[in-house]
Amino acid sequence: MAKGFYISKNMGLAGLLMGAVAVVIIIALAAVYDKEKTKNQNKPVDGVAMLTTASPTTSSTLSTPKDPWEHYRLPDSLSPVSYNITLWPRLVVNASTGLYIFTGQSAVVFQCKKDTDLIVIHCNKLNLTLLNGHHARLTGLDGATAPTVKTSWLQVKTEYLVIQLNGKLTAGKSYRLSTDFQGELADDLKGFYRSEYTEDGGKKVVATSQMQATFARKAFPCFDEPAMKAVFHITLIHQRGTVALSNGRDVGYTIDGTEVTMTRFEPTKRMSTYLLAFIVSDFDHITGSIENNNVLVRIWARRKAIAEGHGNYALNVTGPMLNFFERYYNASYPLSKSDQIALPDFNAGAMENWGLITYRETALLYDPAISSVGNKERVLTVVAHELAHMWFGNLVTLRWWNDLWLNEGFASYVEYLGADYAEPTWNIKEQTILNDVHKVFAVDALASSHPLSRKEEEVNQPDEISEMFNTISYSKVLYVLEHLLQQGSLCSRTSPTSYLNEFAFNNTVYSDLWDHLQKVILTTPGMSLPHTVHDIMNRWILQMGFPVVTIDTATGHITQKHFLLDPDSVVDRPSPYNYTWLVPIKWMKGGVEREQHWLLQETDRHPPMTTAGSEWVLANLNVSGYYRVNYDMDNWERLLNQLTTDHTVIPLINRAQIVDDAFNLARAKVINTTLALRTTRYLSQERDYIPWESALRNLNYYILMFDRGQAYGVLQGYLKMQITPLFEYFRTITVDWTRVPTGHNDQYNQINAISFACRMGVERCRVLTSDWFREWMIHPNLKTTVYCNAIAAGGVAEWDFAWQMFKNATVATEAAKLRSSLACTKVPWLLNRYLDYSLDPAKIRKQDCTSTINYIAGNVVGMPLAWDFIRARWNYIYTEYGGGSFSFSNLINGVTRRFSTEFELKQLKQFKEDNARVGFGSGTLALEQAIERTTANIKWVAENQEPVMKWLANECT
Repeated sequence: MAKGFYISKNMGLAGLLMGAVAVVIIIALAAVYDKEKTKNQNKPVDGVAMLTTASPTTSSTLSTPKDPWEHYRLPDSLSPVSYNITLWPRLVVNASTGLYIFTGQSAVVFQCKKDTDLIVIHCNKLNLTLLNGHHARLTGLDGATAPTVKTSWLQVKTEYLVIQLNGKLTAGKSYRLSTDFQGELADDLKGFYRSEYTEDGGKKVVATSQMQATFARKAFPCFDEPAMKAVFHITLIHQRGTVALSNGRDVGYTIDGTEVTMTRFEPTKRMSTYLLAFIVSDFDHITGSIENNNVLVRIWARRKAIAEGHGNYALNVTGPMLNFFERYYNASYPLSKSDQIALPDFNAGAMENWGLITYRETALLYDPAISSVGNKERVLTVVAHELAHMWFGNLVTLRWWNDLWLNEGFASYVEYLGADYAEPTWNIKEQTILNDVHKVFAVDALASSHPLSRKEEEVNQPDEISEMFNTISYSKVLYVLEHLLQQGSLCSRTSPTSYLNEFAFNNTVYSDLWDHLQKVILTTPGMSLPHTVHDIMNRWILQMGFPVVTIDTATGHITQKHFLLDPDSVVDRPSPYNYTWLVPIKWMKGGVEREQHWLLQETDRHPPMTTAGSEWVLANLNVSGYYRVNYDMDNWERLLNQLTTDHTVIPLINRAQIVDDAFNLARAKVINTTLALRTTRYLSQERDYIPWESALRNLNYYILMFDRGQAYGVLQGYLKMQITPLFEYFRTITVDWTRVPTGHNDQYNQINAISFACRMGVERCRVLTSDWFREWMIHPNLKTTVYCNAIAAGGVAEWDFAWQMFKNATVATEAAKLRSSLACTKVPWLLNRYLDYSLDPAKIRKQDCTSTINYIAGNVVGMPLAWDFIRARWNYIYTEYGGGSFSFSNLINGVTRRFSTEFELKQLKQFKEDNARVGFGSGTLALEQAIERTTANIKWVAENQEPVMKWLANECT
């Protein structure tokens, strides 16, 4: 069962062979897709006319869409039932055009819901073969008579094939729409695309796919919306010696006497177009299964990677996590197989295609000899996230992209549960505060943020949909759900089960989930809430942001207020709840946990929160809620004193919270900046990773604001003083760096100790990393730190050596470490050359372009170079790399995060104005946030540079 099986001609029916050959002949007549000429002309190719007619109307210039094909949402008159799709990707260049192409046929059966004389179906960048003079052929089914086609055209802007009929389709009747087409198998990482790699000295080509969110229409004409679920019958024609994969198990057969194989797959379950996957490669695999379940589990990758065991870890954790999720959801895995495949070129981290999950190599492959503990954890958490989707997202799917969090947020929530089950000693759930809550706080504290659930009319165009794939959709819901799912042990299990059972193979909106949560609470003895689930949760998902809760321990008074990083910013988005929330407060007093209190209005009084003597109050225990906490000054002083005298009395996660809250409250002018800095005094005694990482991330903001000015010297001096004890601690417990710390988080903190010590100028650290680099004897955990610091301290010779090692790297995680470290050089012309390399796919893969530019921008020397680079080439970057790319927002955020001067703000606004016609795609919101963040940075530096310098100078004397 390793690769599935084929039925040879001798075992098959003659009719199957004849039919297969006929399909091959028909598809072979299809014309080669020429992406340049198809924009403007109809050119016969191999005797077949290729129609690329634009809309006969000019109404697309109107500000308000008038006709159905001018809207980005499909009409509700038709609903797909099933597709029969045959695709033939050519893995060699077409001699006449110099392009890689694919040809295909599709027949979609749909039911008419409302009488209509119009068919609107998605189609993008496909050349359609004329069938009786039109783009498609329409057939009536089950006695229905199909009207003839009056005219048809491609509506390029809204990515539709539009077919006007001479009569009306009848409600309740079924029809079949057939198309023949061809497209370019491009390297653009969208739809049906091409990935390339080198193995055994030769170039190899993979045909693969990425349909989410709006790219299935680039592979075949389809109703490309998540609610338009259907059953898919997939057939792939491919070169002999290659393997074809799709969502279902193959039930295919070989065509003897030809150079191609036709592989058919079992029909899919009823599913959305964005979950489809087609892959043709010569990859190899390893096999496993789910315990007590006849489900085939396979890990696919390059042959060399499989032979060297790089897929073993992913296979070892997949089975246990699938078993865990089956128990958690109380529902069997819905499919007959679970394939996971590592691709050399892939834009996202991974994609939850149902039955065929696709990954970047760094997210699925792990080589214990080369990869770090961070790489291993990355594989674990990404695999857990994607497997969680097999139920939440795939079995039950959002109705529209404005509720993306229904898919991604819940998968993010349970990913930690699955990962913790597979690696229980890692305490991985502790890291949610770093990986999720602190990360999303930074975005959601801006006036330009957005609610978890946006109005449908705000999310229509492909770029607007891509914008939804952001930190808020993925991470905010973890702690919003935590409010409810931790109210009782049954709530987190029974409600998803009933929700999944009722809506299996269908679509939902957020209120459906609330209904099921409410049912569980009402039927569970001893479980109650102060308001309904709808009342509580809608405040968290229908309004953006979060509150800062202020507790006065002298009086017991509690207040809440919408927290904004820039208190002077203007919130334009209205809130139906006036930016107030129903807040569950878990808290302790004097080190003892107390009964949870609900803050149900803007102000409240809770007498148990008053203190006497040295008692202190700590709220948001273990950061179980999505809010920040402020206290009266006396309570702050008592907390700081506790950190200094015995920090272990305060829970680990809350030590990280105290630092993060203090620094962000200071940026928002809620507390004094020096109070925030005082939370770092105790760090010389801290040895745990979570608080240190929280502190370093917040201190990094000070570094970004000051590393180009006079304040940096005294800041570096103070931080050097604080990091040195941690550096010496790890030198001691590792016996002068000869051993690896045993604890999972201790290994992370060793990396912090060395990396930050080198960054702050600890001489022993610089000597250590330079020696390791010269000897090329580096533990995998420390490679990124050593590479970066050695390249930063070196010159051309070190950079060229690392570049050569990058080019020779055969393990993706090793290549990624070298690629990021090459940006650490302080030599400007090397950085400029590296920027040029980033746009050369022969040197840097397209999937890595934007992150490479961001790495360079993270270097204080490289930041202005990267900014000049993207401004000068924005039109090319946007056109070539696609505004719909999820990484465009990361690019804008990364390059501008150091901006803190009026000149930079002026440049940023000018950049927005100059490129308004080009557009910013999925980075549109990120650009607005960059302007808001830069404005806040300017104010912060002006107000805080002098007092910060004074405080740091006093601490260093």
